[in-house]
Formats: sequence, C-alpha cells, structure tokens
Amino acid sequence: MKININPAVDPRERIIVALDVPTAIDAIELCDRLPQVSFWKVGLELFIADGATILRELKSRNKRIFLDLKLHDIPNTVGSACRVATKYGADFLTIHAAGGKAMMRAAQTEVQGSSTQLLAISLLTSISSQELASDLKVNLDLPEYTAQMVLMAQSCGLTGAVCSPHEAAALKARLNSQSDLDFCLVTPGVRPQGSEIGDQSRVMTPQQAIEAGADYLVIGRPITAAVDPVAAWDQICQECG
Repeated sequence: MKININPAVDPRERIIVALDVPTAIDAIELCDRLPQVSFWKVGLELFIADGATILRELKSRNKRIFLDLKLHDIPNTVGSACRVATKYGADFLTIHAAGGKAMMRAAQTEVQGSSTQLLAISLLTSISSQELASDLKVNLDLPEYTAQMVLMAQSCGLTGAVCSPHEAAALKARLNSQSDLDFCLVTPGVRPQGSEIGDQSRVMTPQQAIEAGADYLVIGRPITAAVDPVAAWDQICQECG
C-alpha cells in the first residue's frame, strides 16, 4: 500500500529525522524533546541495539517510520526479512537495488498489501564518482548508474528510491517522462547552510534538495547532535519553507 508521497505544504511533513543513536533510551529522549517531528528514521545501529522497543514506541506515538536497514542478500533471504519487517508497521523499508531484479521482486512480493513501501538504495551518498569508478569498477558515470538502479527498481514494482539530492532532478525528469508521477524520491545527504558534511560526499541544503525534486529529506546529526535540537529543527523548517 502506498503512503502519500506528495507531502503537504508544511515543510515539517517532508523531513525525516534520523534517530542515529545507540540505544532506545537515547531515541526516546530525542522523541520527547522533538514531539513536533512526525517522521523518524531507524537505522542499523538503533535497530540492532533495540529495534523492537523503539519501533513499538514510535507506533504508540502515531509517528511515521522509515526503517533504513538497506537489505542486500539472496532473494529468498531478503524476501523473508521483508515479510518479517512488515510486522513492525514501518512506512518505508530500504533494500539495495544492487541486489538485482530477482531480489527486489522477491522483496516487493512480500510487502504487497502491507502498509510498508519499499525504497531502493541507488548508491550510498558517501560514495563519490571517483570511488564508483576506481574502487567499485563501475564504468558508468555516477548519475547514469544511479538512474539505472532507480529505473530497475521501478520495473520491479517498487514505488520509491533513495538517492543523493544531486541526482534527484535528473531522476524526476526521467520518471516524469514515463508518466510515473507517484514514484517517491527520498534524499539523505541534506545539510543546512553552514553545517559540516561529515561522511557524506554528495550534499545539498534542504531548500536545494526540495527544488531538485526530493519528496522527503533525511536529516540527522544537524538536528539530533545540535546543542539545541528544537532550534535546529525550527531553522531547517524555515529553510525548507
């Protein structure tokens, strides 16, 4: 079942805040400090530490959940993992497009009819063009490679993908040319003006990412590691507006 991928004008509906913390206690403390956040991301660190606890807590608060597990394995294993993951009631769940068509189709089959929408990871935003060519030995340029991954995911029935905001505009143009206006683009690698980029290689500001065509922005440390997370949240919302 698709969730709404055309967020309301209110910029707060477009921001997914990453709970990149080591324990459920830390995560709940952040949720308490930022009750105005409606969409939270739970990644590998927190999920492995105490996934069931924090996911139940978020559901009890009527929050939307981006379960960012980046699954990548043989089709049967990923399909089975997706079937189990739907029981958490997450809105988004990530799998790697690089796992191939058989893996993505197996995953999509298992989430069909649930409240969970699969997002394909096109390419990690920490990977640069140089690393794609020299380390991974991919002979396509980075924008074309990510486009191929996203279009392959679309052909397998997925209705969304994760990409750098730098690829969002070109991807939207290609998707729109195929009249698929419902395909969702979620962009990490978003940093407010003046903040450090950390381990990201391909970043944009919130306003730039939205203008490029991102449906949702994933923002973590600029909010959660700020001295005043509430003030940081308010500032980012203003930038998005």
